[in-house]
Amino acid sequence: MRILNSKMQISNFKFKKQKKSCIAKLLVVAITGLMFVLVDASPSYAIDLSQIDNPLIQVFLLISFLSFLPAVLIMFTSFTRIVVVLSFLRHAFGGQSIPPNPVIIGLSLFLTFYIMSPTINVITEKAVTPYIEEDIDFAEAVKEAMPPLKEFMLKQTRQKDIALFVGLSKQPAPKAPEELSISVLVPAFAISELKTAFEIGFLLFLPFLIIDMVIASILLSMGMMMLPPVMVSLPFKLLLFVLVDGWNLVMSSMVRSFS
Repeated sequence: MRILNSKMQISNFKFKKQKKSCIAKLLVVAITGLMFVLVDASPSYAIDLSQIDNPLIQVFLLISFLSFLPAVLIMFTSFTRIVVVLSFLRHAFGGQSIPPNPVIIGLSLFLTFYIMSPTINVITEKAVTPYIEEDIDFAEAVKEAMPPLKEFMLKQTRQKDIALFVGLSKQPAPKAPEELSISVLVPAFAISELKTAFEIGFLLFLPFLIIDMVIASILLSMGMMMLPPVMVSLPFKLLLFVLVDGWNLVMSSMVRSFS
């Protein structure tokens, strides 16, 4: 009975090539595309999981490479800048959990989808949809998916950061920005995003810092040295932020910074 049950479980995992679902194909594109990005290899050498017959190996590879998807979200999209700026905003308020972490992560995630939607639409139109409809093979789908992603990253990356990692890699300088390898473009894009996020965070800190200094000076002049200035300044910070419609200003500035 145990042998029979195990055979039935294995048979349930088998993928039939003629009856692949769209979700399975999308997952194959995401995972194998990630493998191509990580090794920076030619698309013709990328591994197509749909060509692996052993269902146990398929499941193992899918679960293994799914763990890299958060890294793709952080290092290849606008997520880094957004979450860092929102973290700066929370520290500027002076509250430990205002807003809480789930709110910051959720807001950053949906803003990332909003900002990346033009790039995602282009990738879907040129790579994912033709691959699902079997108009192009997997290598061609990966090849078509990379230029839109590179174009987005190049718009947000400083030339100084690109030159830094090109020099560190000891590779010859490419003739065109589109010829940059992913292994050079990704770290350059990441530090450019951090620099921009720190600049925005500095500007967010200034008005709240002034309020803290004014409140601290008033409390010190009144001899109330035992009363934490943060406790008194927090309501004034919230009042200022609400009066100037702070969330609208921060979100609109964040989105416009990627245009």
